[in-house]
Amino acid sequence: MQIQVVKSKIHRVRVTEADLNYIGSITIDENLMDAASLIENEQVHVLNYRNGERIITYVIKGIRGSGIVCMNGPAALKFAVGDNVIVLSYADMDFEKAKSFKPKLVFPDTNTNKLK
Repeated sequence: MQIQVVKSKIHRVRVTEADLNYIGSITIDENLMDAASLIENEQVHVLNYRNGERIITYVIKGIRGSGIVCMNGPAALKFAVGDNVIVLSYADMDFEKAKSFKPKLVFPDTNTNKLK
């Protein structure tokens, strides 16, 4: 049996930009992507601490070391610059393997979005 489990989580990262005129997605600093084992175009869930919004989108690679977290397209209407968010990714795996699997958990500095 296959089940879906949390693969990685970026906890309380700050939105630095919101670009309504982009086609969609979330742009994330490549350092944060690497730390959370995220790849470009991977599906993620983004949860907003300010208003409870929750969206499903995909990742675009941001400039390494920039601290960028940009909500693009319609998500820019639900997330504002300065909002703290959680970015989650999931993976399908065998039930028995899932019992011992440990997700990548990333806790960046909420002021800079840099790794601590």
